[in-house]
Amino acid sequence: MAIFTITAVSCDNRNDDVIVQDNDTYSVVLDINNVNFSYNAEDGYNISRSFTKPLFNSDVVLIYRKADSTTDGSPVWQSIPRTLYFADGKELDYDFDFSKNDIMIYANGNYDISTTPTYLNNQTFRVVLVPASPGGKNVSVDYSDYDSVIKYFKIDDSKIKNL
Repeated sequence: MAIFTITAVSCDNRNDDVIVQDNDTYSVVLDINNVNFSYNAEDGYNISRSFTKPLFNSDVVLIYRKADSTTDGSPVWQSIPRTLYFADGKELDYDFDFSKNDIMIYANGNYDISTTPTYLNNQTFRVVLVPASPGGKNVSVDYSDYDSVIKYFKIDDSKIKNL
C-alpha cells in the first residue's frame, strides 16, 4: 500500500506550475540618452547600438521611450512599438529590432517626419534585457508597463548603464 501511495503521488501533475529559473540571463537595464535619429536611404530614421557582449539565445529585448516626465521629474516610459496620433491625421511610429549583437530603433510616419524634429531629436530610450521565458505556465507580466517588468524581474534600475 505504501509503495502504491508513493507511486501515485510522484505521478501527480500539480507541480506543472513550478517556476523554472533561467540561469544564463541576468535582467539588465541600459539607457540611450538624448540621442538624435539619423537618416539613411536604406533604413530611414534610426538609432543603432551594439551590445558590449552578445546576448544569449534566451534573451529578449524590450525598449521604452521616455515620453514625458511627471511633476516630480520621474520619467514616463512608453513601450515601443508605439504609434503617436496627431490631430491632423498624421501618424508617427517608433519600432525596433534586435539581434544577439545589436539593436536598431526606427522612426517612420505617414508624412515627412523631419518636419517634427521634437520626435527625432534629444530622445531617451530605456533598453531592458530579460529572459525569453520567465518560467511557470501561468506567469503574466505586462511587458508594455515598464514598472511591471522591473518589479516582476526584480531589476534594480538605480544601476543603469549607458548603451
